[in-house]
Amino acid sequence: MELGHGAPPIRSPPPYPWRTARRDHRLVLGRRYVRRVTYAVVVLAGGAARRLHGVAKPLLTVEGTALVRRVLDAAGTATPRVVVGPPDLLPALPPGTVLTREDPPGGGPVAALRAGVALIPARVETVVVLAGDLPFVTGETVDALLAARAEVAVLLDDTGRRQHLLAAWRAGLLRAALSRSASPAVRDLFQGVRPAEVPPPRGLPAWLDCDTPEDLDRARRLLS
Repeated sequence: MELGHGAPPIRSPPPYPWRTARRDHRLVLGRRYVRRVTYAVVVLAGGAARRLHGVAKPLLTVEGTALVRRVLDAAGTATPRVVVGPPDLLPALPPGTVLTREDPPGGGPVAALRAGVALIPARVETVVVLAGDLPFVTGETVDALLAARAEVAVLLDDTGRRQHLLAAWRAGLLRAALSRSASPAVRDLFQGVRPAEVPPPRGLPAWLDCDTPEDLDRARRLLS
């Protein structure tokens, strides 16, 4: 099945028909619940994998699990979970995930983010934005972004560099940034905003992406 211009998004079937669409995420600091956060996630899983012999990066596996599935599992309490990428990702997606495509296909990450955010209901407070090729992003990483309770929160890597595709946005601010941006670069969405900078989590590097065969080998070695 092909997602062409103006094609409706594909939704994988829900695991249980009686499960409600809305779920809240309660952040826990120590033993104390902070507050409920209604959040969605948009995973950017498109782009050409020229350095990986044309294989879609999000379908590469680490410990037997596709990268896009690992990313979605890190945001397991998000509703909805939206993936922007080609239709061949669908078999790797968990039940209930919405798959859509930017217009035009291959239009870049900002176009992809626009397509994903367009499917987020107005009631959702916060949108977590993640790249689709991050083998080590975890639920703890997402919790740290949400716990910043900022208009925008962005993860830092171990050199102090902002990772713009590891971020949590207030939904209205993200929509405003997308509406005014003419740049294809996600980093330019941050112009005029002062994000909360979330320090890197301990353990495996959540920001490590798999752009090359060497990156993928490194990720697999770190888990061996």
